[in-house]
Amino acid sequence: MSLVELIAQADERGLAASGLACLDRCVPLLGGDDEVLRPLWANLVDGGDAGAWGGLLERVRTELGVADEMTDEDAEDEAALLVRRMLAAAPAVRSAPEARVWADACSVAALQVHRLLDPGEDADSIESLRRTLHSVPAGGTLVTSRTDGMSPLVAAELRRQITVLELLAEHGTGGLRRALDVSTEGRRVLRAVVSRRARHA
Repeated sequence: MSLVELIAQADERGLAASGLACLDRCVPLLGGDDEVLRPLWANLVDGGDAGAWGGLLERVRTELGVADEMTDEDAEDEAALLVRRMLAAAPAVRSAPEARVWADACSVAALQVHRLLDPGEDADSIESLRRTLHSVPAGGTLVTSRTDGMSPLVAAELRRQITVLELLAEHGTGGLRRALDVSTEGRRVLRAVVSRRARHA
């Protein structure tokens, strides 16, 4: 299945985890620490109170200084603005229809963030990448063969997105720990990229 198909078939928890994982990997652009999204991750485990999701989300937004609506006045560095919009668009209710829209939007936004942070990436590549998402099949070697034209940073993000969705599809809540580990690895990579960019600014 392609990434788009994995999103289409994911359940509510998988979709919320997919969007959250994309946001988690990009949070260094908002100056957030490694633990800022942990309460939202914890909310996805068995026994987590889905009704508490909205309140936890508001606390994260407050901590990171992100309003639940973005305006033109919020314009800033494009990559950081994309991450702010990802957080602003997160659904207050953890329902499958809303989470599916969010997960899909976060997928594209996270790939765009990684493209913007890679100076060697083609300016027009995000559109072709979006089309590619409909055909890139899950599974290591096939994904690698279809990402040969992408920058390493973007290709790695695409693989992480697929891995998170596969883990949740195959293991349910049992895959959350490994999904978090995948996102932690990606966040460390992006934090290093952001730090390097700041040094050369």
